[in-house]
Amino acid sequence: MKRSSGMPFGAEVRDDGGVRFRLWAPKAVRVDLVLEDAGPSAIPLTKIDGGWFELVTAKATIGSRYRYLINGELKVPDPASRFQPDDVHGPSEVIDPRSFDWQDSSWAGRAWEEAIIYELHVGAFTREGTFHGVEQKLGHLRELGVTAIELMPLADFSGARNWGYDGVLPFAPDSSYGRPEDLKQLVQAAHSTGLMVFLDVVYNHFGPEGNYLHAYSPEFFTSRHHTPWGDAINFDGVGSPVVREFFIHNALYWLEEFHFDGLRLDAVHEIADDSRPNILTELAQTVRRKFADRRQVHLILENVDNASRYLARDQRNQAELYDAQWDDDLHHALHVVLTDESDGYYSDYSKSPMRQLCRCLTEGFAYQGDYSEFHCANRGEISSHLPPTAFISFLQNHDQVGNRALGERITELVPARSLQAAVEILLLAPSPPMLFMGEEFGATTPFLFFCDFHGDLALAVTQGRRNEFARFTRFRSPELRDEIPDPNAEQTFLSSKLDWSEVKGGAHEQWLELYRKLLVTRRRFIEPLLRQTSKVCVNICDDASRALSIDWDFADGPRLELRANLGGAPANRAMHQTGSVIYEAGSADADGMAPWSVRWSLRR
Repeated sequence: MKRSSGMPFGAEVRDDGGVRFRLWAPKAVRVDLVLEDAGPSAIPLTKIDGGWFELVTAKATIGSRYRYLINGELKVPDPASRFQPDDVHGPSEVIDPRSFDWQDSSWAGRAWEEAIIYELHVGAFTREGTFHGVEQKLGHLRELGVTAIELMPLADFSGARNWGYDGVLPFAPDSSYGRPEDLKQLVQAAHSTGLMVFLDVVYNHFGPEGNYLHAYSPEFFTSRHHTPWGDAINFDGVGSPVVREFFIHNALYWLEEFHFDGLRLDAVHEIADDSRPNILTELAQTVRRKFADRRQVHLILENVDNASRYLARDQRNQAELYDAQWDDDLHHALHVVLTDESDGYYSDYSKSPMRQLCRCLTEGFAYQGDYSEFHCANRGEISSHLPPTAFISFLQNHDQVGNRALGERITELVPARSLQAAVEILLLAPSPPMLFMGEEFGATTPFLFFCDFHGDLALAVTQGRRNEFARFTRFRSPELRDEIPDPNAEQTFLSSKLDWSEVKGGAHEQWLELYRKLLVTRRRFIEPLLRQTSKVCVNICDDASRALSIDWDFADGPRLELRANLGGAPANRAMHQTGSVIYEAGSADADGMAPWSVRWSLRR
């Protein structure tokens, strides 16, 4: 089977073997095609309406490397390049997606209710740091019990290492991980083992190095809106229809040409768009129409604004736009319960972490229009009407580990039994859980912020990174901040790679066995409930005793019951249950629970 996503821009191989090149460059007077392997000659593109330039030529073919010459002065890569073999400043390569022969035609995806997500960074997941390296670990992930892997952003970035959020060529998987066909092989291999593959995409900004759009398409940006990275991407001003089309086609490209099962849209609260429908709505509606009758495709948000309107369900309880949002509120509340930290955004959860945890477990968001002292504003929308499947829960992810100054995992911060209780709650609660790479075996390697910039930009990134922590008690001293690892140092990246030798041995094997056991329990008892609507009752939620008693009543009659004590002292509260125990850890009876005890039961 051949898969190709037709696009109105970029390089497209035609059936006759020639190549069509198309570039939107409204500021340019002249655009020429420079073929790197055909000498210094430049072939002019024809200027057509709307700021477009176009050329069809037989002088280029599959594998040709090319750049555009703007006004006879500036050579730039194709902004819709499918591959950059020599990084962001080098030539683009003509790729024919039809050259890859797909063997997964029977794959139709998996239902969202089955989602158990595993987030990973391709470069740090294995020593090899490639798509092939990830493919070699698919057996481990299948045996673990996850049903989806989520790849951190792959769009071509400057240098040899990066988290991925500094991408500048959003159609080109970064060459440090392999070629496009290697990524396709990874997706195909995952499907053969029953795993969905999601991709993290960044539609809120371009990275600081290698973005040439300002030179010939300044309409890609607008000064009417601002972001932490400067002028916003122009989704609602003059020229915005082409910009919107560029990003919507990008979403379709990954889903169709690479057969991804879903996308996670990064930090959409930093996307400014006053048009109706806005870009988030139009993108989701386009994806839904495209794949509605073909296969299961899922869309996920990261959104600090807690805008529940994007998570609405239809009469069949199916997502109208986005399937779910990363639930940062739940993470923050549970992290405070475990660590008592109160720096930064954790200050919003330090007064009543148990109450906020209960609200997240039962209603989705802790902040549903409530005032946030950290943000100095009311934050969020009502979410209590949404099903638990609209919220992705986690104890670790790339942000919550990597945005710590020293990249410590939570295993380094809290006792094992406390952490175990939190895991036992999150993996069996109705919301789809997400793990971060290595979490399942208690990895001791940190996950640090890393990149590969040079010169003044590298210095600015390093200083900016360290200055971010000036408001934290631990790093108020400049001398202590200087000990924060340099993001640009290669060793910072290398120390973030998982050490797979840890999997076999002592506590690491025990963690892995716990995760496997919990995910088996989830698939057997919890997953069958999730297609039903539910009502929830909080019987006990006590910040003083740390006792927790919650019941979920599902439409066809089952009741899922959680009883837990997330404190260091016995909880002498009535913790009655009516169902049969499906999982239990720690000492508990009807009149109380020992410290850090968890019990799940199910009444049929």
